[in-house]
Amino acid sequence: MFEYPNKLNIIFDKLNNYNIKAIIVGGFVRDYFLQKNSKDIDIELYNASSFEQIVEILKEFGETNIVGKSFGVVKLNLGNLELDFSLPRLDNKISSGHKGFSVQTFKILDFKTASKRRDFTINAIGYDVSSKKIIDYYNGIDDIKNKKLRFIDEKSFKEDPLRILRAVQFCSRFEFEMDEDLFSTCREMIKEDLLKELPTERIFSEIKKLLLKSKKPLIGLKLLDDLNIKIFEINDEKLLDVNNFVNFKTDNNDDIIVMLAILYRDTKYNLEQLTNSKTLAKKINMLLHVEDFILKKTDTINYNIAKNLDLNLLSLFFKALHVEKNILNNLESLKPKIDGKELILKGLKPSKEFTNILQTLYDEQITVLLSQSQ
Repeated sequence: MFEYPNKLNIIFDKLNNYNIKAIIVGGFVRDYFLQKNSKDIDIELYNASSFEQIVEILKEFGETNIVGKSFGVVKLNLGNLELDFSLPRLDNKISSGHKGFSVQTFKILDFKTASKRRDFTINAIGYDVSSKKIIDYYNGIDDIKNKKLRFIDEKSFKEDPLRILRAVQFCSRFEFEMDEDLFSTCREMIKEDLLKELPTERIFSEIKKLLLKSKKPLIGLKLLDDLNIKIFEINDEKLLDVNNFVNFKTDNNDDIIVMLAILYRDTKYNLEQLTNSKTLAKKINMLLHVEDFILKKTDTINYNIAKNLDLNLLSLFFKALHVEKNILNNLESLKPKIDGKELILKGLKPSKEFTNILQTLYDEQITVLLSQSQ
């Protein structure tokens, strides 16, 4: 028996009055069989006379947001539920990249044909609301039971390189094994450098899901390594540190910063391959810079970094690295005791020398700190 929120029935009843068949599809159905909660619900609508008709029907239930008429998707929030209503469609590859598709929507199209465009069998399961029946043409339920990730169609899978990373993060999040055909197809696509077609923000989005939504992110990290995806330089120590961090992560924005700092320690790879965020790069650089000092790779800390130390972030990072507790308790002492305002109060005028003066004073503070800790 399949269950969905009862509050949707008022919408389904009205759609049924217009002879429009509603089929719940995608992640919500998949997550039901994975026994996971989900508030995002995708609903495909069959037999609608037009896209405009769908918009007109749905506006009674709240503010609608049209996501490109060519994609035939209408978004609607219903309480805490995020609903996506769409017409069945077919995708045709017309150029390189994740967005290089021509989308054709249909008023009438059978579910088996419409669902063939989807990436994996586990995402192609549907629930027909009116007949109260599960539709599973590609045996996605069996794959969920067997913890196996398979593509539906090799040709359509190869048309979208983002699906390589989706495969990795799904295997990591759900602790699935990648099917042999899927693995070999991903390897082939990687050898053809198809990931270079993707913008960094799309790559980053999938890596974030891998790291933040997995109970065992090392599954995905090892899979990246096995597939020869050059994002991180993986070793056993990093895998252990990331796995250790999962036990006390905070479920906020700090988690991805700490995980990336762990993975970009002592590496030849560059964070710019993954994200263009200067804010993220600055915080990761802060962690790695202080780590170099704590682990005695350097004898001081740059003042401009020290004045913006995030002690909570540092504490999380060093816990993941199993740094001794006495170091964690003394992180506050790394904060500079003198800043530019104090120099001005002492009669000095702002100048280019301020940075050098502040760095010299901070070096003296660090020297005293080191002598006290010995």
